[in-house]
Amino acid sequence: MAILLGSIADDYTGASDLANTLTKNGLSTVQTVGIPSPALALPDVDAVVVSLKIRSVAAGEAVAAALKAERWLRDRGAAHVLYKVCSTFDSTDRGNIGPVTEALSEAAGGGTVLITPAFPETGRTVYLGHLFVNGQPLNESPLKDHPLNPMHDPNLVRVMARQSRGAVGLVDLPTVMAGPDAVMARIRAMNATGVATAIADAVAENDLETLGEVAWQTALSTGASGLGLGLARAIARSGRASPPGGTATDAIRPVGGLAAIVAGSCSAATLRQIEVAERSMPVLRLDTERLLTGSDEIAAAIAWAGERIAAGPLVIAASAAPDIVSRLQAQYGREASGHAIEAATAAIASELVARGVKRLVVAGGETSGATVDRLAIPAFLIGPEIAPGVPVLRTVGNEQGEMLMALKSGNFGGEDFFAAALAKMH
Repeated sequence: MAILLGSIADDYTGASDLANTLTKNGLSTVQTVGIPSPALALPDVDAVVVSLKIRSVAAGEAVAAALKAERWLRDRGAAHVLYKVCSTFDSTDRGNIGPVTEALSEAAGGGTVLITPAFPETGRTVYLGHLFVNGQPLNESPLKDHPLNPMHDPNLVRVMARQSRGAVGLVDLPTVMAGPDAVMARIRAMNATGVATAIADAVAENDLETLGEVAWQTALSTGASGLGLGLARAIARSGRASPPGGTATDAIRPVGGLAAIVAGSCSAATLRQIEVAERSMPVLRLDTERLLTGSDEIAAAIAWAGERIAAGPLVIAASAAPDIVSRLQAQYGREASGHAIEAATAAIASELVARGVKRLVVAGGETSGATVDRLAIPAFLIGPEIAPGVPVLRTVGNEQGEMLMALKSGNFGGEDFFAAALAKMH
């Protein structure tokens, strides 16, 4: 297979968000989980999104994984590679966005790399290099308190500078509004002075289209799904994309079976979605501290589900309010508590699938990654959109047989998301 656009996503929900955006904007797309085995037959598509779990790992590990994915994509014809990161730029002062971007740039031959997490459709905008969420600076928004990578600095130029070896520049909004030629001239000028990366402002969809036109003329970019939108439209305008249909249609064939929802995100959006779900389906709220202390909470959850799941969909949630999360992190450690909850929710999801669940919704980026790994799913076809950034996914090549899934970033979706997701899965 020869592809036009390759992407390396730093988590699984972000990957499906991007794959959804590319599909909506004219590119046939497949999402893989890691680098596929040579034995896995993938359909001929315009774009491949390689899902990795590298947002919260050590920077060296993230760089090594990203470079392997980049080589795989280039070997299959990718003229451009997008390093897909979260639209809240979740990172730390050690990485991983800076180190991975610089390593990928070196592999692609160097040059100033365009970066933007802007995605106005989901309320993320960048102005004067500062990230805003629904009009609030990132550090004043509810999204600042990611459990593993809290973000308390909205100045992305400053954030990137702390985790990069090279200089960081800015492509400001007036330049972006002046069009692709002006942006390209700014990028070339910065490249001539040794600037390694450049944060780009974007407050509207037209800005993303401009940035996509520029990025498509280069070998590498870094950004959220908004930049993917710009790239997809640039490729579609070039006339090189395949005709519409195909993989998206295949993805929504019925699978039958039972349905369940597993939630690990502690975002305000997911907590509200769980509250709303309680009006129409059984909900079990796990005791997160018991999950951390090696109790029988997992076995109890499976037993609870076994008594109810034949009657209809249910929710099992390890989600907790921020104050509870903070207390547990202080007592057991941030990473240890996060990983324990991910492992527990993945184990529960796996047991549900073994008992006949074929339609599964997973809420939370880290939870989704752990669940997909536990189920050993190698790839997804991209189906219709449930909510902005969240498509229906059809599994490809997994031992359990075809399933329909939704992998939801914690902050995505309206309050009735769970019911809406199941309504699209048959």
